[in-house]
Amino acid sequence: MYKYDSIDQSIVDQRVAQFRGQTGRFLAGQLSEDEFRPLRLQNGLYIQKHAPMLRVAIPYGLLSSTQVRMLAHIARKYDRGYGHFTTRQNIQFNWPALESVPDILADLATVEMHAIQTSGNCIRNTTSDQFAGIAHDEVIDPRPYAELIRQWSTFHPEFAYLPRKFKIAVNGAREDRAGTLFHDIGIHAVRTASGEVAFNILVGGGLGRTPILGHVVREALPRQHLFTYLDAILRVYNRFGRRDNMYKARIKILVKELGLDKFRAEVDAEWAHLKDGPSALTQDEIDRVASHFIDPSYEKLPAVNADYEKNLLDSRAFARWVSRNVFSHKKPGYTAVTLSLKKTGIAPGDATDTQLDAVADLADRYSFGEIRVSHEQNLILADVKLSDLYPVWQEAKRIGFATPNIGLLTDIIACPGGDFCSLANAKSIPVAEAIQRRFDDLDYLFDIGELAINISGCMNACGHHHVGHIGILGVDKHGAEFYQVTIGGSQGLDAALGKVIGPSFAQDEMADVVEKLITTYVTLRHEEESFLDTAKRIGIDPFKAAVYEGRTRHAATETENV
Repeated sequence: MYKYDSIDQSIVDQRVAQFRGQTGRFLAGQLSEDEFRPLRLQNGLYIQKHAPMLRVAIPYGLLSSTQVRMLAHIARKYDRGYGHFTTRQNIQFNWPALESVPDILADLATVEMHAIQTSGNCIRNTTSDQFAGIAHDEVIDPRPYAELIRQWSTFHPEFAYLPRKFKIAVNGAREDRAGTLFHDIGIHAVRTASGEVAFNILVGGGLGRTPILGHVVREALPRQHLFTYLDAILRVYNRFGRRDNMYKARIKILVKELGLDKFRAEVDAEWAHLKDGPSALTQDEIDRVASHFIDPSYEKLPAVNADYEKNLLDSRAFARWVSRNVFSHKKPGYTAVTLSLKKTGIAPGDATDTQLDAVADLADRYSFGEIRVSHEQNLILADVKLSDLYPVWQEAKRIGFATPNIGLLTDIIACPGGDFCSLANAKSIPVAEAIQRRFDDLDYLFDIGELAINISGCMNACGHHHVGHIGILGVDKHGAEFYQVTIGGSQGLDAALGKVIGPSFAQDEMADVVEKLITTYVTLRHEEESFLDTAKRIGIDPFKAAVYEGRTRHAATETENV
């Protein structure tokens, strides 16, 4: 993983000192709330419903064991003993005292971490695939390019105050596990006919109030032009993006209003001034950053391990866990393990200080001291030997991270919702728990198969409800909390937005609603057909009929219910 040099460390240390002074002046009454707001946002600090919330950056979801132990220390010393991993691969602390935040940032700086670019109208932290560098379907390792983009975007003077937040994702594999189609800019690595690395650039994706999938604005962009082309896109957005209406300020609205062809022409006009300038990416710079992402010291192992095979036969529980939580690795004899943070009764994505310390220990013993964070709010040990899978499973069970549900119905993605967020219309966590408790039969879960439930407490869509196979959105109806349901959303290269099935439901109805949706699927599916494929084949009407049977109201439009 990338290691700070003296310049990186100096920048972060200076920012900590700067924010300590700003916080001190605010607490002394020398800065107003309006004056302090942009300063705290630049350092990842929100004021939520009950307390400040600090969002810490985890670049492209990659952590060292030392950094995880620091997160555990912060949770223990400054918070209420836990942190919450987000859909952008970051971590949030929900209860820090405002006066302690400079100390938290100072502690983070000692392990090469910060909270810059996690909030405000800036280029947010760049994200990528949680299996980057080890995936069997990889075209290139995207991490060096994600790191280069992170360095390019941090403190970029021209883009310090964008019309709105701006998100970039890099995908280096044939399958898109980075969700690039719903980012402001998505970057797909490709190989040219001559074998050179190039990028397909997508623009104008995003969820929120106006969910739109991104469009390819440039195919096979030579990698040396990556920064200059990104500069051109951001310049066009900075010039033409709306600042009078925050709901219409995202680049997706600009692309839609201009049309892709006109937007591409504006970008090309800007790019003509930048293309071969000093921002062009050199091979030396690529090599410098790529040198931080070399393979660890893998052993030469056979593809089959006798003890592992025996454990699969002897333990049905272990075999189930392997079938859901283990991802194939590019190196024979190794696997990637997903530690599920979706145990029933625990808020999705939450981890205690004790659990974080235990994960750091697991990483040191079994995975070269590295941990990954996924967009699905789980943790990954990316380099586990086949022979170590059984003891890893046993340790994961001990700390509560071995639920065999990755990709299944109870692997729910959920934002903190109305329990914490001041923007939310409704709670997310109780709905997730009610659904998990309703589907606590593992045999039934495995029979249902792949199914993604995503929950957002408001239209900002931090829970990515639009792209859930079943999406749940908290809405405000006359001051009461209700939930709107969508069907048929999906991520990946065939990403799709879910369709609203009708009027919203009360919180205590949601587990029943999901059960009726699942019963409909199980009744109407073809053999070996997934929920998503069934929904594509039969449409939403059978699901709608099942959930609204016996209700006095009939299906309505999204507009009527939001």
